[in-house]
Amino acid sequence: MAAPVWSVDPRTGKQREQVAVEATAEEVDTVVRAAHEARDALADRTVRAAFLRTAADRLEAVRDQLVEAADAETALGPVRLTGELARTCHQLRAFADVVDEGAFLDVIIDHPDGSATPPVPDLRRYKVPLGVVAVYAASNFPFAFSVAGGDTASAFGAGCPVVVKAHPDHPALSELVARVLRGAAAEHGIPEGVLGLVHGFQAGVELIKHPLIAAAGFTGSVRGGRTLFDLAAAREVPIPFHGELGSLNPVLVTEAAAAERAEDIAAGLAGSMTLGVGQFCVKPGLVLVPSTKAGDTLVAALTDAVSNTEPGVMLDHRIRDAFLAGIAERTGLPGVDAPVTPGAGGEHTVGAGFLTVPAGKLTGKGEYDVLLEECFGPVTVVARYRDESEAMAVLARLPGNLAAAVQLSAEEAAGRGRGAELLARLTPLAGRVVVNGWPTGVAVAPAQHHGGPYPATTSTSTSVGATAIERWMRPVAYQNVPEALLPPELRDDNPLGLPRRFNGRLER
Repeated sequence: MAAPVWSVDPRTGKQREQVAVEATAEEVDTVVRAAHEARDALADRTVRAAFLRTAADRLEAVRDQLVEAADAETALGPVRLTGELARTCHQLRAFADVVDEGAFLDVIIDHPDGSATPPVPDLRRYKVPLGVVAVYAASNFPFAFSVAGGDTASAFGAGCPVVVKAHPDHPALSELVARVLRGAAAEHGIPEGVLGLVHGFQAGVELIKHPLIAAAGFTGSVRGGRTLFDLAAAREVPIPFHGELGSLNPVLVTEAAAAERAEDIAAGLAGSMTLGVGQFCVKPGLVLVPSTKAGDTLVAALTDAVSNTEPGVMLDHRIRDAFLAGIAERTGLPGVDAPVTPGAGGEHTVGAGFLTVPAGKLTGKGEYDVLLEECFGPVTVVARYRDESEAMAVLARLPGNLAAAVQLSAEEAAGRGRGAELLARLTPLAGRVVVNGWPTGVAVAPAQHHGGPYPATTSTSTSVGATAIERWMRPVAYQNVPEALLPPELRDDNPLGLPRRFNGRLER
């Protein structure tokens, strides 16, 4: 018998209501096939852009109900959740705009050129949707990285149906959001099967293995993401797996910056590392601070700021237990101090804190390597470096990250100093490099890149911003195809008015 799926209150750890049952392999198959059958309904770009906008409108219409349901299951609070829902609706509309514009199709037309070596035939290239996309929802963003989140919005924009594996931390909310999106689809004549929803760990495994799944998007842990990534690669027909797995998001504070504004940097760091009870994928988990008087001032100010942070409820008790175990492991290391000790703040809460360690202990492999791994929750590691070479030695040991930041003085930021060189050192480490700011806060904008070298992500793509749509498409070229047989996107007269490159010239 399939196991029941319960909504759980993280504030008490108690079950609230039974929401669904875990999907069997047969049920996963049914849901995926329904999504596959719905793909032709997304072929018209005008229809799918309208669908995305209607989905945003309908989510906004039931905002209060959705925020209440989300808060009951995540304890993230109405203010945070209202903002996240607004971001999600903005994201849906942004992808509708991308679909209307059409540049994402990447249309390129080259007429024959017999004088070239070798001769060029008639070639016309654009991108087509891959097929059904599996989306694995995240725990920490119940709207923006879940049923109606960026993976789903960008997949719909590309013309791909979606099957979501709901996160167990917010199953009731997932059902509510899925109902809203299906209603929006029906309004435009799109079968409700265009959005499938399944619950359960094994259902997630069956989903990635299903032969009609053409690609997958995942946001979660390194362990879970790597397991699914390996399954995607081991299929008889491997598929793209765009996974966001884990990130330390290092921050380097220069001596000049610490001397200039230690208190401001400490306040910014405290706010960033405790935001959302430290449950952001771009939380700064390692901060390099000089072992100088200015660095001491920064650490003292950080101690005051973090000490004033109220305990918070984490997303679930499993995550809370992992956080407490991670803190115990780290604080047990010789030479690791805790000016503010993170840990249990009560039976269901945790208190924020930070650890300090001499940076020299992190420059070579050994027991201190755990300090270079993400600890999900309200904690950061402050590594005190003696000189710049020691700081660079620590950075050289880091794996890939979603973001990296540097705090510079006014002189360094103006180009007088080693600011440019430090940026060059950080660039290979991350997909987004921040100056005099903090990694938390990922704007939904065309130029955004939310990804990075492994293990931050398993591909070079982004899950936020306009180019996220590219993950769910593949290019195809037509050679010497008569005009009457070409899709309208590739015809000479450009009946759809698309941006394109025509015989080497960019047309808008």
